[in-house]
Amino acid sequence: MTLKIEQVTKRFGDFTAVDHLSLEIPRNQIFGFLGSNGAGKTTTFRMILGLIDQTEGKITWDGEAINYQRTDQIGYLPEERGLYPKLTVKDQIIYLGRLKGMKKGAILGELDKWLERFKISHYMDKKVEELSKGNQQKIQFISAVIHQPKLLILDEPFSGLDPVNVEQMKDAVVELKQNGTTIVFSSHQMATVEELCEYLCIIQDGKPVIHGSLTEVKRSFGKKNLFIHADFELTFLKDLPGVVNQKITSEGCILQIESEEVSQSILEAVHQKGMVRLFALEEPSLNDIFIEKVGKSYE
Repeated sequence: MTLKIEQVTKRFGDFTAVDHLSLEIPRNQIFGFLGSNGAGKTTTFRMILGLIDQTEGKITWDGEAINYQRTDQIGYLPEERGLYPKLTVKDQIIYLGRLKGMKKGAILGELDKWLERFKISHYMDKKVEELSKGNQQKIQFISAVIHQPKLLILDEPFSGLDPVNVEQMKDAVVELKQNGTTIVFSSHQMATVEELCEYLCIIQDGKPVIHGSLTEVKRSFGKKNLFIHADFELTFLKDLPGVVNQKITSEGCILQIESEEVSQSILEAVHQKGMVRLFALEEPSLNDIFIEKVGKSYE
């Protein structure tokens, strides 16, 4: 099953939130959907789910529109969490699972497994309002996956989680993908997107500025990062041909260079100065690419 977004536009009066967006999200993949606040990510998610109608264009899942009859195949974790604070965890998940067409016994079986996985089995009969924000986030995630969806949309799923819980959530997302779920998620944590995703889209002002496989996106960016640790001052490197940017660190510097070839002349320059403890050429990070592509709109 493939999720297709074809020339989709959403206008609210005179404001265009999404502008002729076209994407094809591969089956059984983890797809990262990135952008600054107000870029159009959440609006796109809501249109995919049929919560709001697109002004123009077409959205299909396995060739058909997503409607109420197909909600048992879809999971959604919204950015603005939607749990009922006065309900217990057990009653909350039973209610939401029943809405997805599950029987109570199946819901409780799945809930037991997820609570044990997240090490919060003792919260089964606790009211949601009695849980920490991180544990509420886990319950919200469980509510989105309890029915084993084929398509899962996660809007900022790692927001508010500490590093240990982020790792637990990432492991769960990867396992869902391995079991056949197509996952689309947004996040401001670029390292997490880079770790999980094979495909991604960076959206700005409702339009994609970059999309494709992570490997292709990095390759097309062109620039490389050069990490240098040395026992001498390195600020002179910023003036060498092919150096785009320099960031001084406690142990040396990080250079952004135009191409791999530039690194050779830099190596010769630093070798003449003294001891070089690290000289490493790496692909640009997703954070570098995001800042360059999205940051221009703030200038």
